[in-house]
Amino acid sequence: MKNKVAIVTGASRGIGQIIALSLAQKGVKIIAIARSMDNLSKTCQLIEKKGGQATPIMADMIKHEDFNHLIQKATSVYGRLDYLINNAGIEQYKKFKNYSSNYIENCLKTNLHAPIQLSKIILPQLLAQGSGHIINISSLAGKKGVAYNSIYSASKSGLIMWTDAIRQELSDSPVNISVICPGFITESGMFHEAGISPPKMLGSSLPQDVADAVITSIRNNAAEVIVNPGPMKPLLALNQVSPRLGDWIVKLFGIPKMNQKRIE
Repeated sequence: MKNKVAIVTGASRGIGQIIALSLAQKGVKIIAIARSMDNLSKTCQLIEKKGGQATPIMADMIKHEDFNHLIQKATSVYGRLDYLINNAGIEQYKKFKNYSSNYIENCLKTNLHAPIQLSKIILPQLLAQGSGHIINISSLAGKKGVAYNSIYSASKSGLIMWTDAIRQELSDSPVNISVICPGFITESGMFHEAGISPPKMLGSSLPQDVADAVITSIRNNAAEVIVNPGPMKPLLALNQVSPRLGDWIVKLFGIPKMNQKRIE
């Protein structure tokens, strides 16, 4: 991984910042992308203080018309690109009937369309150089729909299925693609910022666990990594057999009520 170059979107804070820092510690040169240059600069300063290399580029993931220029600019910094970490995401808890059309569009653009479009632009470059890895940060919300967070769930489910399809297309190529599915994340990130504790029995993870999953995916070419120390894998399997049973289990753990608190 040393001297490889990674784009990390949503790198100004939270999980994205930890991913950028962790990759930099492995010798990866970082192109940090987000909407806030001030926070991006802080991420890059943290990396440089630890002896790493990082360059901030300000970009908005809903402005897809800028993506070709963005990739060209990112490539010019270190002369190549090796990893694309599609981490940027937005979410908003509401009853479905109360979502604005603007939010629905922006959520799908940021969480689903942006990773697809960025990957489409960078893929020919990775194929031409004979190596590369695309990693999409999804969510367990893409495995089991989350009440009062339906648009986010839809975007993350789409990201999982798109990754699955493209992985099969790229199976005989030198380019790999993985998806990471975190569950409840504490200490940092969107769930943590809501100030609500997750159900203890379902388990929670740290942003560093997600970053470690990214590194594992690159090293082992993992197709999918679920980041959760609790019983989510068997519960998700049960949901595949019977979605109604899955609904009952989710309700038993109090997740819909917990999510309602986020809209009150």
